[in-house]
Amino acid sequence: MRGGHGLLAAVTEDPEGQLGAAVRDRFGDALPLLVKVLAADEPLSLQAHPNAQQAVEGFEREEKAGIPINSPTRNYRDRSHKPELVVALNRFEAMAGFRETARTIELMKALAVSDLDPFLGLLTGQSDADCLRAVFTTWITAPQPDLDVLVPAVLDGAINYVRSGATEFALEAKTVLELGERYPGDAGVLASLLLNRISLAPGEAIYLPAGNMHTYLQGMALEVMANSDNVLRGGFTPKHVDVPELLRVLDFTPAPELSIRPEMIVDGPEFVYGTPFEEFALSCLRIEGSYLGHEIDAAVRHDGPQILLCTNGSVVVHAKSMSLTMNRGQAAWVPADDGPIRLTADAPADLFRATVGV
Repeated sequence: MRGGHGLLAAVTEDPEGQLGAAVRDRFGDALPLLVKVLAADEPLSLQAHPNAQQAVEGFEREEKAGIPINSPTRNYRDRSHKPELVVALNRFEAMAGFRETARTIELMKALAVSDLDPFLGLLTGQSDADCLRAVFTTWITAPQPDLDVLVPAVLDGAINYVRSGATEFALEAKTVLELGERYPGDAGVLASLLLNRISLAPGEAIYLPAGNMHTYLQGMALEVMANSDNVLRGGFTPKHVDVPELLRVLDFTPAPELSIRPEMIVDGPEFVYGTPFEEFALSCLRIEGSYLGHEIDAAVRHDGPQILLCTNGSVVVHAKSMSLTMNRGQAAWVPADDGPIRLTADAPADLFRATVGV
């Protein structure tokens, strides 16, 4: 809750005070998490992130090859993995995790595209993961002339499906059409047939472990992730796409939507998003009802720093050094040596809090 200069400079100048001894012992002199507010008005790049071992190996490999850290063809800019959690702030649309093959077969049959028939065979006879790997690899490595035939055929099938008035796969079909219009001839349009189509209401979330293919389509969300810039892209982008490396990091095990929805743990006014990641944790302090007009002790479970974001109403945050009124849309950094904090609000308010995981 101190101003005057940037967060990076503050941590560099006083890592002990900003991060706390426990966080420094675990992660060194760098903040292990990042927080972003996403405002997607068009689909973001189709991508996945490496696990911890893959990140270290990839970084060392590219260092040895002499690829500059800022090169546009660089995949690994650090040695860290990048799990992430996304919480919807309004209606948020996404695609994440490979769908179970039986359901994907039903979708492809419903589109009634004869050009997809050869791929239906690839989705049977092996484990789900092996089937999905075979189809995705075929599509992502297809020559552009083949994509220029197959993608329009799939779009025609989606148009016919929507026009038919069928509802079972209407959302998936409309999404294919939107992607095809924005990214004509992109293999990612085909890849979208293999992914879960997810709609999140405000407050709902998905968490994405390593190897999880995903793209964010539309809406506003709070994104909390490990502090890393390692991204392997697969489509919907003019940026570098390294297909062999993407295939190396992808986890093709189907991830049903429920499996990537975090458990919600209620602790008084605090709603905690349960995730297994040690770099970060996220909760929402919902101040309403009997909590209004009273000071709330908002101590965390460790002595690390906190990042706060007010998304509704107005909250007064009391720390050791000062008190700060946070209104909707405002964020604050609370150093380790400035906590714990206390909160007061006279009208209903929501305050998200990101911390280091315990």
